[in-house]
Amino acid sequence: MSDTYYRLFKHVLLGPALKGVYKPWVEGQENIPETGGAILASNHLSFSDSVFLPVVISRKVVFLGKEEYFTGKGVKGYATKAFMEGVGTIPVHRGGGRASEAALRTGLQVVQGGELLGIYPEGTRSPDGRLYRGKTGVARLAIESGAPVIPVAMIDTHIAQPIGQKVPKRHPIGVRIGAPIDLSEFDGRQEDRAALREATDRIMAAIAELSGQEYVERDAALVKRELEKEQQSREAGE
Repeated sequence: MSDTYYRLFKHVLLGPALKGVYKPWVEGQENIPETGGAILASNHLSFSDSVFLPVVISRKVVFLGKEEYFTGKGVKGYATKAFMEGVGTIPVHRGGGRASEAALRTGLQVVQGGELLGIYPEGTRSPDGRLYRGKTGVARLAIESGAPVIPVAMIDTHIAQPIGQKVPKRHPIGVRIGAPIDLSEFDGRQEDRAALREATDRIMAAIAELSGQEYVERDAALVKRELEKEQQSREAGE
């Protein structure tokens, strides 16, 4: 059923409307292989990244999402599940192991099955539009699977849909896709932390070059928590 939802959303319910209203542009689509598994490693500026990226490229993109998105009850639960499947998200089953390990195993199944896997190495949306330190899971997945890593830059989606805004406003949105990153020197080193860090940093550098974002050598989730605490302190003071 998921492929049916995906085609319905992309070609009938969502895709044509988004293209008509937002007119998203794409550069470098020729860097995506026509067949076979590959990893699209992207910056993450907005919730709508996972909507606009599949809309502008010809191949299906698979994202990983929390299992809770697919298990809700009632009309809202069904609608959430349908939307997630419609934008190419598959559930990560986290029982019996760490979430990161479950995501890795699921990601391996996707790329080894010949599909495109969309990954946000930062692990969360940027809190301020800058590009943050990548988590090494993307490098481990690339090295273990042997799949090519293709850097992707989402352009201005955070302006169209800032954090907390439900519907994107009309603003030019773009997707810039770079050439595959050569990680062959790291073959067989998926358990080597230094190698994983170096490979991940190489991926993030390629994304930064495409996006033009300022790079911050810090964890995005940590910065986000710090900003939330500052906001709470200001509100308490007022």
